[in-house]
Amino acid sequence: MTRYYVKKPDLQLGNRSARLMRVAAKSIDIAIALMMTLLFYPFGAILGAAFLSIIDAANQGESVGKKILGFAVLNIEDQTPCSIKASVIRNLPISIPFLFLVIPFWGFIIFLILFLPISLLECYFIFRLDSYHRLGDVLADTTVIADDPTAKGKSKGTGEWFGQDVVP
Repeated sequence: MTRYYVKKPDLQLGNRSARLMRVAAKSIDIAIALMMTLLFYPFGAILGAAFLSIIDAANQGESVGKKILGFAVLNIEDQTPCSIKASVIRNLPISIPFLFLVIPFWGFIIFLILFLPISLLECYFIFRLDSYHRLGDVLADTTVIADDPTAKGKSKGTGEWFGQDVVP
């Protein structure tokens, strides 16, 4: 069977579509967590927060959204796939508001008050920083790369951290 790969925008090119695809990948993960919350309420809110917390450590640093859109999360220091600890740290800003959804009515209000500004701040970082890092990446020392399945044996790439070169 022949496999065909769609060329994904390279995060190093600085194009706007790569940044939008990164936001879309996180949106897919958030949509899955919201579905868990609605389907299994009130336990679903805790399940959704746990899902968001550890999903970036699954499948060699690829969450569901990142797998679909062709991205992966790496630790900046050693260029290894995202660990569970780093995944929890990098997703704290997004997963903590989900815990408030356990509370009927007021939990939803608190969720919106926390989630919307944090999401806007994360998008601001992705679109304004030359390194494409969001708040979670800064907290956990991680970076997101375009995953190229045809590049086996090659380095997954190097990142730039606020103007400083990262040595693999």
